[in-house]
Amino acid sequence: METPPRLLLVDDDQELCALMREFLEARGLVCETAHTGPRGLAAALESAYDLVLLDVMLPGLEGFEVLRQLRLRSGVPVIMLTARTAPEDRVAGLDAGADDYIPKPFGPDEMLARIRAVLRRTRPGSQAGLETYERLGLRLSPATREAWLGGERLELTAIEFSILDLLLRAAGRVVSRDEIASALHQREASPFERALDVHISHLRKKLGPRRDDIVTIRGAGYLFRLTPEAPLG
Repeated sequence: METPPRLLLVDDDQELCALMREFLEARGLVCETAHTGPRGLAAALESAYDLVLLDVMLPGLEGFEVLRQLRLRSGVPVIMLTARTAPEDRVAGLDAGADDYIPKPFGPDEMLARIRAVLRRTRPGSQAGLETYERLGLRLSPATREAWLGGERLELTAIEFSILDLLLRAAGRVVSRDEIASALHQREASPFERALDVHISHLRKKLGPRRDDIVTIRGAGYLFRLTPEAPLG
């Protein structure tokens, strides 16, 4: 029998936590809670979770800083929960390494859909049977969510791996923003949403000498070059 996904919910609203925990556990998920930034960070580092739901406004240590410190030692997928609606606040979470964000207030069904989308692409069991493959000098293992370039392991977040996997499998073809957003979040990309741009920027930096192989096709999407010299026209 498959082990149910284990989630950590970090939010100082204890009533909301109780409601969310009841909702999630009724749908087959295991949900544990923490109510301060330091407690949430400690719990995330001490135990193995499949996903962390992290509020931005936390006592003791705000969510952005919790995420930054967590990313120094863990690649656990993180969904930010934020009442801040300004684009720069959402981008700050993505810059710190978040996999997705859910603006407050949110409906429980939307939250569940976002959680399931992240778990589908990050939980090892969801990638069972997918073998390691090599293409264009990169080696990817969907089962372990690992990638290597020239024998050196790339330190990618879960969402960065998913984007690289999608672009590499479609190398030579333009992949639209909607196609990427649908694969990652099961929704279309918002024209005002910078999340994908931030993830692509981080991914390019981590590819180092191969960073220019991911090409932005204005108004269309992204393309992974078949060769560094491949024409784009």
